[in-house]
Amino acid sequence: MLLHRFYNLLTVLLLTLLASWTAGAADSAGLVAATNAFVSGQGDYHTYRIPALVVSTRGTLLAFAEGRKGGRGDAGDVDLILKRSADQGRTWQLVQKVWDDGPNTCGNPCPVLDQNTGIIWLLLTWNRGDDVESKIIAQESRDTRHVFVTSSSDDGVTWSTPREITSDVKRTNWTWYATGPGAGIQIEHGWQKGRLLVPCDHIEAGTKLYYSHIIYSDDHGQTWKLGGSTPQDRVNECEVVELTGSRLLLNMRNYVPSERTRQQAVSADGGLTWSDQRHVPELIEPICQASIRRHSWPASDRRGVILFANPASTKRERLTLRASFDEGQTWPVSRLLDPRPSAYSCLVKMPDGSIGILYEAGAESPYENLVFARVTLEWLTSTKP
Repeated sequence: MLLHRFYNLLTVLLLTLLASWTAGAADSAGLVAATNAFVSGQGDYHTYRIPALVVSTRGTLLAFAEGRKGGRGDAGDVDLILKRSADQGRTWQLVQKVWDDGPNTCGNPCPVLDQNTGIIWLLLTWNRGDDVESKIIAQESRDTRHVFVTSSSDDGVTWSTPREITSDVKRTNWTWYATGPGAGIQIEHGWQKGRLLVPCDHIEAGTKLYYSHIIYSDDHGQTWKLGGSTPQDRVNECEVVELTGSRLLLNMRNYVPSERTRQQAVSADGGLTWSDQRHVPELIEPICQASIRRHSWPASDRRGVILFANPASTKRERLTLRASFDEGQTWPVSRLLDPRPSAYSCLVKMPDGSIGILYEAGAESPYENLVFARVTLEWLTSTKP
């Protein structure tokens, strides 16, 4: 036990030294700059989990998480918390509580930025702290999952009182429901330009069938509507990315045991319907959340780039970053970011064009830290070690 504690302390020290040594070099040489944004056991919380990341229109980095007080479990006393960084993740301000509802569970953060208004919308879920997931699915719980939204118009300094939107985005025959986790997007092109999209998942009552779906807003976050669900089940936690040709791609956690790869589906109507659901053989899947994000659009002088991150293994380890240059059809570039145990992640394009990622990792368990790393696209695509 003492050896394990020493190893944990050594890992934190090495990460800190790495961050201080490479913070300036990352911009020019593409080296990894890494810091522990949240360390489980520090502050008021036993465990920090479920990372979500967004950059404001002013360039502030906002890192959301669940602060779990009683342990690592998904239920219980869970607060939705936030740290802000004004220097691209080199340093982090003190923890803010976005929502603390006493002994209940406030979580599944999924932020989306409205580039037109500068408002950051945060979708999240709530349930009683004494209602566990299995009971909610079996309809044996005291209550069920509820969906809320809050927002900030001052760069994440303050947040509005969470407003319930359950009746607008959850069908009455759905039991379990989750927003994200990760981040939503705003459509940039086509007739749906300006639409805010948030990826979600649900379970139908009496079936225990998992589906992915999206919710959307066409009035800058004032109201939210239910979009389309995947045509096939056995998928849940997902993220969405905009493709060329007014299409969307939904990348999903997979529960088919014989095929340990991610699944995806496409939409040509702004997320109202989904089709062509299939497995993606290149994206190995340990049954875990993952992140997908557009880095750049194709132009006459360059290829478009879509990024993907997940623990590329049959278990939660080896957090790997990938790039696609053909709108998510293939993933020819991959680079190991962290060889340790790792799990959930959230990608973001930084104001300077570098790649930011907030992810779960640790020396012995993925749930020891939420690590923020920043790399350049050149680092990702380079053949040099």
